[in-house]
Amino acid sequence: MISQTAEYALRAIVFLAMNKDSAFTTRQISKATRVPSAYLSKVMRALGKANLVKSQRGFGGGFILTKAPDKMTILEILNAVDPVRRIRTCPLGLEAHGTNLCALHKEIDGATAIIEETFSKATIADILSKPTKSIPLIG
Repeated sequence: MISQTAEYALRAIVFLAMNKDSAFTTRQISKATRVPSAYLSKVMRALGKANLVKSQRGFGGGFILTKAPDKMTILEILNAVDPVRRIRTCPLGLEAHGTNLCALHKEIDGATAIIEETFSKATIADILSKPTKSIPLIG
């Protein structure tokens, strides 16, 4: 459904949201989220480029969120690292189809639209406030 990169980005953002009063290095985030450090560096750069996190240098430095968890949607995070892909034209390149999708591709795009809408409404604060038997990232 979502890529590993997107999963890693979500883990990092959730971790930072759970600890929003502190900055964390890539190494610290990596350890807490079980994301390989080298790969996480790439993810954090993309999140920074999208202005979802910022890094602070120096003693006590690291990454922090740029906005409150209730203002950050899952869709924003996904689009920063691996955008949701809608089907606009025939994926098979059939010239006769063009933008008139066949029933199969309309169905796939419709499902993708529902996912996109759901993720655009779900904030990180929503994730952290939903009661479940387990707490994100805590085992």
